[in-house]
Amino acid sequence: MAILSPRRRRSAAISAAAIAGTAAAGVCLAVGGASAGTVSGSLYRDPSSAVVRWVAANSGDSRAAIIRDKIASQPQARWFANFNPSTVQSEVSGLIGAANAAQQIPVLSVYEITNRDCGGASAGGAPDLNQYQTWVSNFARGLGNQTVMIILETDSLALQTCLSSGEISARNQAITAATQTIKSANPNAKVYLDGGHSTWNSAGEQANRLRAAGVQYADGFFTNVSNFNSTSGEANFGRAIISALNGMGIPGKRQVIDTSRNGGASGDWCADDNTDRRIGLYPTTGTGDANIDAYLWVKPPGEADGCRYTAGSFQPDLAYSLASGAPNPPTTAPPTTTPPTTAPPTTTPPTTAPPTTAPPTSTPPTGNGCSASVTVNQWSGGFTASVTVTAGSADINGWSVTITLPGGAAVTGAWNAQASGTSGTVRFTNASYNGHVGAQQSTNFGFQGTGTGPGATATCAAG
Repeated sequence: MAILSPRRRRSAAISAAAIAGTAAAGVCLAVGGASAGTVSGSLYRDPSSAVVRWVAANSGDSRAAIIRDKIASQPQARWFANFNPSTVQSEVSGLIGAANAAQQIPVLSVYEITNRDCGGASAGGAPDLNQYQTWVSNFARGLGNQTVMIILETDSLALQTCLSSGEISARNQAITAATQTIKSANPNAKVYLDGGHSTWNSAGEQANRLRAAGVQYADGFFTNVSNFNSTSGEANFGRAIISALNGMGIPGKRQVIDTSRNGGASGDWCADDNTDRRIGLYPTTGTGDANIDAYLWVKPPGEADGCRYTAGSFQPDLAYSLASGAPNPPTTAPPTTTPPTTAPPTTTPPTTAPPTTAPPTSTPPTGNGCSASVTVNQWSGGFTASVTVTAGSADINGWSVTITLPGGAAVTGAWNAQASGTSGTVRFTNASYNGHVGAQQSTNFGFQGTGTGPGATATCAAG
């Protein structure tokens, strides 16, 4: 990507085809057995990542042993960034199946939002937000039902300088819908939204952006993806965001930190020419911090930033530079508790049921109709509402939901549905992709607004 202002962190640059899978002078290791946030268990090492493939093909290279031992041995995120709605489900399910068989937690980085990276070196994404939702729906169908960590749309909230106010609102709605779609498909999925990093937007500003994009439906936020800020600085920044969200009536959110390259010097965004970079804390869910779910390697070490090499291409000299001088990883990384033989850590359910899977407040109709229930998250001056539409004993092809808002309330945006009106009695109709609902099955839509949110009751009509 192009060199940007000092406030701007380099995006996790990727090439069009490359979808693969707090120390100062050295690297600190995470302490095995340390307590963490809401995630426990071993992270999944992708055997098809670019670095693993390079090591296998270059065993005689003088750099191979260090790269193998300190980078290829570690779990890293797999990026999903090609617009491939017809094949993404099978790609996801293949990765998930392998991780589940290993009883480990996979990390998936979704990087498909329309107009991503504001036209920089990692430009691309879905052609429009309707097609983005289709892609996300297909992606979510491959997630299975065990624990998976989703890094949802790096830079999408911290970098908005190229978007108009209307485009920002549409993006926020799309990210909220994506979060709900993933949670609905797999209630055990851990979803994290873009928190930028500690030397970019302020914690208060980033908290406002997270709220607008539906962090209330997610598990938390991620920071420092592709960047070099210290782990301690990112943890302090994360605590400030969490405090701000608590003040907005959005409690219980947690942070994950990308530590793939933050074990050395900070500063300029590009690592391609900087030999002072080092890998940071090795990936783990044993963070010892109840606010932090994991230290992850989201940006794969050794993949280029785009200023000297093609963005996202694996470069062994970069990997060797990052790994040289770093201590070896721990030979074992025991979980904080011994996993029971009948319930591996990847099957641990979330501590709270996400709002998109809440059962309707009334029994679904027995005929050809539908019912609807509303869950509202209220904060000072505004709200977000999640609506579950459930079919009766027969399939429905099209639906509409009528909701009465309290006086002074107004709808400012909706996702997965079209709104007719903004205040008083508002009618929401299905989008083109979610009008068909199978018998006794459900779909979701949502909206946000100003003022006080509606009650739990709504009127649903089929057809």
